[in-house]
Amino acid sequence: MNSITNPDATDLAIKVPVVITLYFWLIKILATTVGETAADYLIVNLHLGLSATSVAMGAGLAGLLYTQVKAERYVPWLYWITVVLISIVGTLITDNLTDNLGVPLEATTVVFAIALAVTFFAWHRNERTLSIHSIHTTRRELFYWLAILFTFALGTAAGDLMAESLALGYATSAVIVASVIGAVTLGYYAARLNSVLAFWAVYILTRPLGASFGDYLSQPVADGGLGLGTVVTSGIFLAAILGLIGFLTVTRIDAPRREPATVISSDQAA
Repeated sequence: MNSITNPDATDLAIKVPVVITLYFWLIKILATTVGETAADYLIVNLHLGLSATSVAMGAGLAGLLYTQVKAERYVPWLYWITVVLISIVGTLITDNLTDNLGVPLEATTVVFAIALAVTFFAWHRNERTLSIHSIHTTRRELFYWLAILFTFALGTAAGDLMAESLALGYATSAVIVASVIGAVTLGYYAARLNSVLAFWAVYILTRPLGASFGDYLSQPVADGGLGLGTVVTSGIFLAAILGLIGFLTVTRIDAPRREPATVISSDQAA
């Protein structure tokens, strides 16, 4: 087995979940829903406005990302709270472009899709891998978080495009996205679809699923929702996220099994 040395390796531990369980996807969907409803709560219910909320959440995310990148190991609460914040910020980026700058959802969807594709291209060109199991250098981790930010912004734009601009409604949009996720999952288990491709496809798709589901729960009945409101919806989902984070913290079932070395095999880098 051939080995290659990564010149940018810095002996970092893998600081993201590497055992992808059902709990990972549950928290991911919950986080995307909170990203949608919490942003609405801060803007509307607390009357902070879109601009002030964007600044506050952006500053909070910057602080959490710094702490996450500087961490020496995978810490479930730090990782997942960062995901929740990046979900909120991704929503706010799309909302700023649409509401403040008047950019059509069709355009934001295309722009964020291109930005995500460019991020993946640059990541793979520099690192020869997009695998979540190989994120053990600072550069790879930064590529990872940038890709996640664009998946949330893209998912928000695509979800709003389907539900609002195309007038499909929140429930119908959620069903459509869930069906595509089911098809990708079936392709992975039944047709040996590439695991890295399947992971990122589902990761991208869970964003519009969560956003549509969040809107369906929180929006008024007259607008096609269930009318639970952003306070109730955000509270329920945040409580569920915290419970699952506590479970992962205790069990460590998604934690890396060992510290990675700076010399990695060629098949690991693929």
